[in-house]
Amino acid sequence: MSRSPSFSVKSELSLKPDPERMQRWVVAFCTIRFDLEQGQLIEDCYPPGCLTQDEELEVAYSSFPDSVSQHQNRSSIHDCIFFFRFQRHKNLPQGNVTPSEITEINDKITSSELTEEKLLKRSKSFSSSKGSRYFYGYVFNRQRHDERLKRGGEQKSLVILSHGPFSSVFRPLLQIMGPLYFDVGKKAIEHIASYVSIWPSPVPGKLMELPIGNAMLKVNLPPAHSLPLESGMLSEESAASVAPFLPYNQSIPQGLFHDSDLFGTFRGLLLQLWVLWELLLIGEPILVIAPTPPQCCEAVASLVSLIAPLLCSIDFRPYFTIHDPQFAHLNSLQEGDTFPPMVLGVTNLFFLKALRKIPHIVSVGSPAPNSNRVAFASRASSGKISGRPEGFGLQQLSLKFSPSSLLNVVKLRREGPLCLMTEHKEAIWSSYAATTKPDTSILNRLIDAGMSPRVEESMSVVNNEILRRHFLELTTNFLAPFGPYFRTTTPSEGSSPFVDPPTLPPFNANEFLSSLQARGVGKFLSKRMRSNWLDLYRRFLKGPNFMPWFQRRRAAAEQEQHRLWRQARMRTDIQQLIAKMSELESVDTFNAVERHLIQEIQLQQSGCAATDSAEICQKLKGDLLAVFNVLPKDVQQLLLFNPERAALLQRTPELTKPLGTHL
Repeated sequence: MSRSPSFSVKSELSLKPDPERMQRWVVAFCTIRFDLEQGQLIEDCYPPGCLTQDEELEVAYSSFPDSVSQHQNRSSIHDCIFFFRFQRHKNLPQGNVTPSEITEINDKITSSELTEEKLLKRSKSFSSSKGSRYFYGYVFNRQRHDERLKRGGEQKSLVILSHGPFSSVFRPLLQIMGPLYFDVGKKAIEHIASYVSIWPSPVPGKLMELPIGNAMLKVNLPPAHSLPLESGMLSEESAASVAPFLPYNQSIPQGLFHDSDLFGTFRGLLLQLWVLWELLLIGEPILVIAPTPPQCCEAVASLVSLIAPLLCSIDFRPYFTIHDPQFAHLNSLQEGDTFPPMVLGVTNLFFLKALRKIPHIVSVGSPAPNSNRVAFASRASSGKISGRPEGFGLQQLSLKFSPSSLLNVVKLRREGPLCLMTEHKEAIWSSYAATTKPDTSILNRLIDAGMSPRVEESMSVVNNEILRRHFLELTTNFLAPFGPYFRTTTPSEGSSPFVDPPTLPPFNANEFLSSLQARGVGKFLSKRMRSNWLDLYRRFLKGPNFMPWFQRRRAAAEQEQHRLWRQARMRTDIQQLIAKMSELESVDTFNAVERHLIQEIQLQQSGCAATDSAEICQKLKGDLLAVFNVLPKDVQQLLLFNPERAALLQRTPELTKPLGTHL
């Protein structure tokens, strides 16, 4: 990103906000003020009326830190940027299943041909952002400390609400927009909204240049295969995303939150990244605790990015508060109830007691210098969590255990996560026994930059690339055994491309596991996993991430196979093909060509046809006439009894006339 420090609002700006075009990126711009008597209040929302009352409340409650940092300089201004995610309760697409509802897999999954009608239905179902199941709120929060004010200060937040997980776009946008808003007020929102309105539509997986005044945001959007279908982002997934192979260009994001600071966030827990990778892979519930909202949401984003290129189907909340409607349900879980698969990022220590049923707890980050962390729950009495799993942590980049670090592990195991009530520590509490061993060769390549902030930032970029490349390779190799179920075919030489293509191989979970056990997991994983690696696949198949990912890859493979056979029909010399056919084969070919032609015409009439549809129709029309001409006269006369078929056989058919079911 490049931007000028002289960025300002120009009074002669001719651009005007276009709410409809703005919706491609931004649902709303909101400003929220913290009132001492009434709490969080939305001062303004643009465009007005775009949110329900419940959505406004959720945005307001999620837009402030749980506590105000107490700096020594009582007149200081403290800014921070973070983001949250919450579930909508209206305009949900029919027939979609939320990740928490997917609890088991079918024993057998079969495939059928992806026809033009299926493509049309799919495009209609997911073409509108109004069907988004989640909203993402990107927050610029300002806390101003002034002893002359009541309670010693005030705070206000500017929120960009979007239906997409585009932190790479909205974080730098807030770096521009936040200070501008607090300088010039409401007209800054109109100014930014005007520029967002002229942005091109978001294209998943592409580098986009987005102008903002005299600034230019150059950002990579996450790829289509990492976005949920209900995100409103319809994009054909490429053939490269079908098979789980490593991409050639590593600079292109392969999942959500590719820009998150994985190394910086988990620097004190590097040895546990492989445990966290497995927990995310199989969809285990995780509670992430950090001192501040920015550290908290960065940790959740980094965890989600760990399993790229796998589609993350578990619910994740980068910044979760007690005001979230789902908190009441989570807090009411009884002994024996299963905690739903989700990753919750929190700063309020009250969650340690309220959500004690959650099996895995991660504590990251560190309190700000010269500040006292005062959480709302700090008044609660501390105590032990009975039966809490062990905790372990690593406080520095050095991978060597010292006697003191061993004592710290024992102490953390004994105290449990409630020790965070008195002192914040980086640690993990989990009873999960990981299958994957930490790759010390990767950790040894990481660079410890010392205390220099400038060097620290540049070295973090290098370290993040090393870690992200490794976990991308780890996930890709883990998914590789599923590759044969997405393998497409093309017509063999001399065969007819007009027949239905073969279905993709059916999937049976038990057969897959038996076959995998017999042939092995492969050299890459066998060196990095323990002997019980098959158990990890069993957990993955039963977890919430497998089914949505498998169905998505399956649909992409069917779509790719449909495209390949469509191309083959365009290249086929119909005269050579029918020269070797019997009369019965010629009649079958006529019916097949006719069916493909009608489907193409229907796509044209619906407005969903491909750019080369007219060329395809012309080719199929010629093929239909060629096959018709070699048929016996009595068969020709029988075929012409159908008026719609007779219209197709005319040299200039009326492609705009609706077609019914042909005989």
